[in-house]
Amino acid sequence: MAEPTDDGSLKTTPPLALAVAALFGGLAGWLVVVGARALNISPPQVPWSAPIAMIVVAVAIGLLAWQTYQRIHRRRLRIDPQRAVSFLVLGKASALAGALVAGGYLAYAFMFVAQIAGDSPRERVVRSLVAVLGGLALGTAGLLLERACKVPDDPDSESDSRPEDDPADRDR
Repeated sequence: MAEPTDDGSLKTTPPLALAVAALFGGLAGWLVVVGARALNISPPQVPWSAPIAMIVVAVAIGLLAWQTYQRIHRRRLRIDPQRAVSFLVLGKASALAGALVAGGYLAYAFMFVAQIAGDSPRERVVRSLVAVLGGLALGTAGLLLERACKVPDDPDSESDSRPEDDPADRDR
């Protein structure tokens, strides 16, 4: 969870939060396979719609990040504060969801690596690994959107606040 800093701004999603999300996703992926085997049923197949949807959402978030970065950092335009906060929340949620999904599908794929010779386990591994790539893409796009929402430093205020630019110092 993002905590405000002393100046009222939010920190970007820390790597530890992403790692914890990935671990919880991995635990969920492992539990799906172990639970299915305990109930003596076949673990679910991974449909192609899962990785494709993940990649489509990652592309959409990435485009939003690019547009936001262009607007704020390149053209130096302001955006509505509520919209910026919404984009920031979307970026954080996407980063954490991407880590969670990537961890889950990675653990799910590893559960079938030993049986890769069979058609069904091979399909599970391949589709899961493509979903892992989609999750990583979503997480990266989310982090880029977070970064795009950062307000750039005002170069005028920095030069005015430097002590060496103080006219009183030059007279001494």
